[in-house]
Amino acid sequence: QVQLVESGGGLVQPGGSLRLSCAASGIAFNIYTMGWYRQAPGKQRELVATIRSSISTNYADSVKGRFTISRDNAKNTVYLQMNSLKPEDTAVYYCNAVGIISKDSYWGQGTQVTVSS
Repeated sequence: QVQLVESGGGLVQPGGSLRLSCAASGIAFNIYTMGWYRQAPGKQRELVATIRSSISTNYADSVKGRFTISRDNAKNTVYLQMNSLKPEDTAVYYCNAVGIISKDSYWGQGTQVTVSS
């Protein structure tokens, strides 16, 4: 059974930082592209960042220079370091895994991030 379990969300003031984690089980983690997506109220889910390896990352323009995605294959975990947070970053953040070869896709349950003073 595949599980993606996010953690690290919460309430933070504008300009603050949070670090999200996503622990994966039930998949061969190192052959999956991992990603973070977010969905704000009334909006569609959107890409935040993806990582295939430390030299293969992709970011949404809105988070470039503020967010950093990383992965630890030994721990089957992907991280999202979020700095200089803005109110418009408020959303439910979801972890995603896509098989590099198989293309099967899995989602976590989401973690709420709220940026507000």
